Amino acid sequence: MANKMSSNSTTAPSALTTTAALTTATPGFIDGILNKIPLPKWALIAIAVAAGLLLILFLICIIKCCCCKKKHKKKEKLNLQNINGSTTASLVQPDMEDLESGLENEKRGRLQYSLEYNFRSQEMKVGVKQAADLKAMDSGGTSDPYVIVYLTSDMRKKYESKVYRKTLNPVFNETFTFQIPQAEISESTLVMQIYDFNRFAKHDIIGEVRLPLGDFDLQHVTEQWQELTAASKREQERLGEICFSLRYIPSNSKLTVVILEAKKLKRMDSSGLSDPFVKVQLILNKKKWKKKKTGVKKSTLSPYFNEAFNFEVPFNQIQNIDLVISVWDHDKVTKNQQIGKLFLGCRATGNQLRHWSDMLANPRRPIAQWHNLQPVEEVDNALGLKSHFKLPLPGK
Repeated sequence: MANKMSSNSTTAPSALTTTAALTTATPGFIDGILNKIPLPKWALIAIAVAAGLLLILFLICIIKCCCCKKKHKKKEKLNLQNINGSTTASLVQPDMEDLESGLENEKRGRLQYSLEYNFRSQEMKVGVKQAADLKAMDSGGTSDPYVIVYLTSDMRKKYESKVYRKTLNPVFNETFTFQIPQAEISESTLVMQIYDFNRFAKHDIIGEVRLPLGDFDLQHVTEQWQELTAASKREQERLGEICFSLRYIPSNSKLTVVILEAKKLKRMDSSGLSDPFVKVQLILNKKKWKKKKTGVKKSTLSPYFNEAFNFEVPFNQIQNIDLVISVWDHDKVTKNQQIGKLFLGCRATGNQLRHWSDMLANPRRPIAQWHNLQPVEEVDNALGLKSHFKLPLPGK
């Protein structure tokens, strides 16, 4: 037992020394290398830290570059998708505005015409000579053209040429005469529209020529060719203008309407004139209430009335009032026809509302203003009138 113990005790220190030598070998080797470098330890540590930082920065740069390349590829894919989708469609397919402008700029043909004005008789002779290179409207590559001619100052009087079958180069050689005063020439436009005749369907318009007469020297005969353009969607017919004044006195509930004059009224008679008179009507809460009218002025498009009408309107009802001014053409044989109308009040818009507001803002003071007449249907729809009834004044 003693021998065994002694042997164990002798071998243990040798093992310890060998393990210690192994553990201290590496630090000793590094220390030896460091001792050979002629620099202090703090400098060596600083160099090691700097190298480590550079290594970290290098790794970060590599990672960023890889990520950027991936993102760039994704963006390229997205851009390609956009090009294949809506961008390509927008490049290939034009907008609706472009399509409409393309249709308007489409070649429709040419029209040769002549203008001659007689200052003594105040007559305008319009010669429709011929057309060339008209747009084909039929499946066979031809058209059946004819011409409609009118003045915007009197759209009731329209002339129509003969129909020429299956041709794109018709020769009309027709003359139409219009009665137009010299004073109205500058504000009138001559319209010549070429249509394609169709026996079983609506006639299609090929194109039109619009000539503002104020642009022409009517001292000489004019004859020339002009390109057809797309027809206007809606003809703005001039109905005329009317001037009247308004005054309201809240203390005695008195509303005064003075119909002064009108001008440039629409022609309603075959003579090219009208027999105008004016109706003044009050509407309360969308129901007809009171009305009065002027005398009739014979054979004129610029009548002078200067007639005053007084209405009793309580101050607590003035905000609910619509004032309707309508111009009529008197006819002894047939029914009177409305030329145009307008209404004022808190429900009105534009110049009508401004005129009404100026009257309320200036009590006891008459406010006069010119107004353009509007189509009867538009005004009636805006008013939304209910059935007629007679309303007694409040407090009576």
